[in-house]
Amino acid sequence: MTESTKNYVNGEWVVSETGDTFDVENPANSNEIVSRYQQSNSTDAAVAVSAAAESQDSWKNTPGPERGRILREAGTVLANQKEGLTGLLVSEEGKSYAEAAGEVQRAIDIFHYFAAKAADLGGTVKGSSGKNTTLYTRKVPVGVAALITPWNYPIAIPAWKLAPALAAGNSVVLKPASVAPGLSLKIAKALDEAGLPAGVLNVVTGPGREVGSEFIENESTDAVSFTGSSQVGQTVYDQATDAGKRVQTELGGKNPTVVTGSADPSKAADIVATGGFGTTGQSCTACSRAIVDSAIHDDFVAALIDRAESIDIGPGSDHEMGPQVSANERDSTLEYIDIAVEEGATLAAGGGVPDGTAVANGYFVEPTVFTNVDSEMRIAQEEVFGPVISVIEVDDFNGAIDVANNVQYGLSASVVTESHNEANRFIDEADAGVVKVNQKTTGLELHVPFGGFKRSSSETWREQGDSGLDFYTIEKTVYDSY
Repeated sequence: MTESTKNYVNGEWVVSETGDTFDVENPANSNEIVSRYQQSNSTDAAVAVSAAAESQDSWKNTPGPERGRILREAGTVLANQKEGLTGLLVSEEGKSYAEAAGEVQRAIDIFHYFAAKAADLGGTVKGSSGKNTTLYTRKVPVGVAALITPWNYPIAIPAWKLAPALAAGNSVVLKPASVAPGLSLKIAKALDEAGLPAGVLNVVTGPGREVGSEFIENESTDAVSFTGSSQVGQTVYDQATDAGKRVQTELGGKNPTVVTGSADPSKAADIVATGGFGTTGQSCTACSRAIVDSAIHDDFVAALIDRAESIDIGPGSDHEMGPQVSANERDSTLEYIDIAVEEGATLAAGGGVPDGTAVANGYFVEPTVFTNVDSEMRIAQEEVFGPVISVIEVDDFNGAIDVANNVQYGLSASVVTESHNEANRFIDEADAGVVKVNQKTTGLELHVPFGGFKRSSSETWREQGDSGLDFYTIEKTVYDSY
């Protein structure tokens, strides 16, 4: 019998008021129940917010180096549990073992990074226009931060929201996605072991319409950070701003890789395939469109098809590419594949569900390549959260830039080129918050800002690095006459 995992509220592990639970299945084998979690409601969420609010003053007044010590110790606890955390991530979300291990390590690194930053939080001293006056600024926490996180990076994204919030002196309520909530509760346990005071962090599982909405609208929360789809993100943004909250949203993408005529086709195909098929295409920064110069188009397509057909598909524990996270996600990807065929795109590789006993009960989709794609087709305009790459042929670099920018999203974009001029023009002209040269669209450094343009972000605050701390702090200006 599967044991129910409890919510973490006010330093205690508690069951939901509803008495109900929900199961999380292994996406590689839907017959296997991985874990059982609390099906919480708005009352559970309100209790968590109250606990966070009551702890806020004490945590705010805890010295930054002490807050940092707790974050550092939590990172060490996670590091000591890395093997088990990796296994849970593979089982709940479906990533390959190598991808899951890398994500767990990233979470560890994030906690250690912001542990050091907690001691550096201060302000600046400015020259005063008056005599005998010291003029300076101080950074103070926003208050209670409500974090709503997605399933596709179930430990890294909670970590990169939570660590700067705590480092800056905010108390937190966190609602992880119900598809893969286990890693967020493991973070809570690590922080509890590290000595985080009761009430500073509260994690409640359950539906967004109940738990998430209460977190957003409760008068005691001061800031809302959300990562997820653009459609849901707009609703969250409207709810949060209507309630007078500080808000950041990081949303979807339709990320291009431009392959110029000077690029090596084989190298470019490997970059595109890694960016598009890695994490089963379930990254907001995944490459969805390869925009390729006609001079090397045919050689590039041949190399990309070879790469797609060589990928080893199966359970993430021992295969290169795992399943999609749920039946709904798999079915959505397959529906987009059907739409692309109906609109006239050429299915050049994949496009179906793989055969074999190892994948019979999972949510697997073959790595898929479309050619003869027009940039106005739905497959080239709408986010497909799965292992599907559309190849769009263009006549020249100017045409490639136009196609790359001709979408409602602007999260990540890359160019593969041997031309210094093309590389710098792309950096200048690409409408994206992350721009890369001769690299895949996925993969982020933790100490630099991350965020998108257009429908990929609220364009209010960036995450990670110093920018991540900015969202969770407010500057206070002090005039001290003596």
